[in-house]
Amino acid sequence: MSYLEEHYNNYDEEGRLLSQHGQVEYLTTMKYIQEYLSKVSEPTILEVGAGTGRYSVTLAKQGYPVSAVELVPHNLEILKSKLDGSEPITAIQGNALDLSVFPNASFSLTMLLGPMYHLYTREDKIKALAEAVRVTKPGGYIMVAYCMNEPTVIQYVFGSNHLHEVLEQNLLTSDWHCVSEPKEIFEQVRTEDIASLDAELPVERIKLIATDGATNYNRACIDAMDEETFGKWMEYHFTICERQDLIGASHHTLDILKK
Repeated sequence: MSYLEEHYNNYDEEGRLLSQHGQVEYLTTMKYIQEYLSKVSEPTILEVGAGTGRYSVTLAKQGYPVSAVELVPHNLEILKSKLDGSEPITAIQGNALDLSVFPNASFSLTMLLGPMYHLYTREDKIKALAEAVRVTKPGGYIMVAYCMNEPTVIQYVFGSNHLHEVLEQNLLTSDWHCVSEPKEIFEQVRTEDIASLDAELPVERIKLIATDGATNYNRACIDAMDEETFGKWMEYHFTICERQDLIGASHHTLDILKK
């Protein structure tokens, strides 16, 4: 069993997105998904790394034709358990590095909302992105989620008192970039790393979004908010989530590209 499979077999990813603080990332991502789906006629969706189906199943239940690809069998089983057979969705096991099951220019929106968290070499990252671009129609959109470097340094290294541990394991570069490998599960990047990857592909960046912004620095506070206060937090978050001076401090980002 891989480190990745072991992690997701024992981690409640669904619960994370359903918590009030997790809802910020979900609601923000859905906001932009809906915005860009409205820009294409007869939209078709591919989600690569669909996880337990939080996005794919929701979109399929809204009537969008969806193809969902997920690497981890445990996650795929949960995704399929949410379907009653009426949804226009096909869910298969597969790898972001090889989407050869799909022809060129098949989808108007291709989403990678998890794979880039778990790819550790530049070669693999570019391969996954190139495959996503290949299967997207000209003029279509690609949405790619990333985990960001600075929140890990601020909250995990310093906030959770792991500094000596990560220094002993040589998990920080001299310029404070986290060093990741499969046993660490998550790969962290900076905004310049994302821009460098985009430059290798025939795409135009439309937006780079902070999908949770300041939320995960204040999880207990966010989870304790009443409905009205949480609504105001979302109002504030949507006001600042496109501010480029704040993007690198967000735990998660969404890179919106056009082919």
